[in-house]
Amino acid sequence: MLTLKPILYIANINEEQILTADTDKYVNEVKEYAKTENAKVIPLCVKIEEELSMLEGEDKKEMLEALGIEESGLDKVIKASYDLLGLMSFLTAGKPEVRAWTIKKGTKAPEAAGKIHSDIQRGFIRAEIVSYDDLVKEGSMNAVKEKGLLRSEGKDYIMQDRRYCII
Repeated sequence: MLTLKPILYIANINEEQILTADTDKYVNEVKEYAKTENAKVIPLCVKIEEELSMLEGEDKKEMLEALGIEESGLDKVIKASYDLLGLMSFLTAGKPEVRAWTIKKGTKAPEAAGKIHSDIQRGFIRAEIVSYDDLVKEGSMNAVKEKGLLRSEGKDYIMQDRRYCII
């Protein structure tokens, strides 16, 4: 049974390989091996990841830009892991907090609401949904509503990965 589990390989590379990992001889050897198991490979420089872990916000962004990469290896590992396990996140927003909830891909809105609380699932009628990207772009729920970007979805709505807030 263990051999049926999805596998994700991490190819530890050095700083010099960071921009050439896709064409690197050794990384490609790992990728070829991974193909035989239908597995994914994420090249990751542990030294750079350690340095990135000590930074926040703008400093982290500047370091990524200086290295010529768009996202950290850790972010890639997390995304690949979620994908491998068939998981996704949806967001809830309210006065006290904004929170991410992990659910299986293909989950309908009432079952997703049940992750928050079983009473919400039992009494589910509809959810107000907005694209996370639209919310960030517009800056507020009022602006989203004014532009008509807020939708009402019912019990058959299939939740969308990370890009949506359920209000």
